[in-house]
Amino acid sequence: MEEVRRIRKRDLIKKGFSKLLKEDKLKVVSEYIDNPSEFISLLKSFWYQDHEKQKQFDEFSENTISNFHIPYGVSPNVIINDKSYVVPMVIEESSVVAAASAAAKFWGERGGFHAEIVDVKKVGQVHFCWKGDKKILNDLLPEIKEEFIQKTSSITEKMRKRGGGILDIELIDFTDKIPDYYQFLVTFNTCDSMGANFINSILESFGQTLQDFFSRQNNLNEDERHVEIVMCILSNYTPECVAKVWVECPVSELNGVDECLDGRSFAEKFKKAVDIAHIDVYRATTHNKGIYNGIDAVVIATGNDFRATEAAGHAYAARNGSYQSLSYVDIHDDMFRFTLEVPLALGTVGGLTSLHPLAKKSLELLGNPSAKELMMIAATMGLANNYAAVKSLTTKGIQQGHMKMHLANILNQLGAVEEEKVKAAEYFKDKVVSYSEVEKYLNTIR
Repeated sequence: MEEVRRIRKRDLIKKGFSKLLKEDKLKVVSEYIDNPSEFISLLKSFWYQDHEKQKQFDEFSENTISNFHIPYGVSPNVIINDKSYVVPMVIEESSVVAAASAAAKFWGERGGFHAEIVDVKKVGQVHFCWKGDKKILNDLLPEIKEEFIQKTSSITEKMRKRGGGILDIELIDFTDKIPDYYQFLVTFNTCDSMGANFINSILESFGQTLQDFFSRQNNLNEDERHVEIVMCILSNYTPECVAKVWVECPVSELNGVDECLDGRSFAEKFKKAVDIAHIDVYRATTHNKGIYNGIDAVVIATGNDFRATEAAGHAYAARNGSYQSLSYVDIHDDMFRFTLEVPLALGTVGGLTSLHPLAKKSLELLGNPSAKELMMIAATMGLANNYAAVKSLTTKGIQQGHMKMHLANILNQLGAVEEEKVKAAEYFKDKVVSYSEVEKYLNTIR
């Protein structure tokens, strides 16, 4: 009977849930938990006491019933193009901020990080089907493009004044793959905004304009006057909106990085590890995940879209036909150079960057950077984490540092009191940390 009761309540949730008051949503959702009142109290404990602030957070998304907290840390003294930054990083994974900070300190003593923007083009598409002769479409193309620009001039006016707007409109013929299917591939410069709403508004206008244009061509037959708009949407794949960041030093300055390897040996082993990520998809996936530990932490802290950022990066990593490392190493004339090239479509105005109070303060902490500068900062933290991870893997191993950072989490899971935490930290200074070993140790001192 209990199972039947819960199933019936699941059925009720599907009807009008979004229209319920927040308190009522909590009550309905709590029925999925063994102790509903405890669950409600827990969720309410994460509400802001300031009702206006909580209302603002509730409106960021739909069906909001609480806030989910993730640690907000900083990596200080990050030198990029001879400028020092305190970089905010929002991430729950232990050791990421520490690793980035350690890498920033190491490379700060060797000239810092160097960065540049390769390009800032963003992409959108109008997907459509048309049954007419391709030659007719190509002949009409100049007129269609002119009407596209004219009909969207009011939308693009402010962006054009800032130096952005529509850059190019290209017709792509896919009829060899899908019958009658074409697309307009449109490139944009959205200046300091991520530009999703701007791009999508223009694309939807293009779609309507295309249909109107053909409907007026009285010299065409009925089929040819009809255009089916399949969809109008930006693409998160931005292979021409790319940040490049690198570090470099003589291999002799890598002496001492590892007690068992001289600078030359370390550099060559490090390069070999990165080269492996260029030929092995299993390694490349984890290698690039480490890069996004750093990038995502900055993207989230500044109110940008980390899902779009990762989607673009992973597609870019496979642009040559196989999934590969986003970073690479050169050793030439006794110089070690470690480079990351990654697509990053970020913004510093609009969206959550303007609405989320911590996102606004994150940008202020960074000196209110332009979108290009923020792209370089995010890419830098990706390279910093990548360097730290590959360095650990090719020297002492990844688990020693990671598990020491994870020790506090294990102790909390095991209910350790403060005195036990202090003793455990001292005990595990020179030992391998694992859940079972920490549990055994606590049992011996209790």
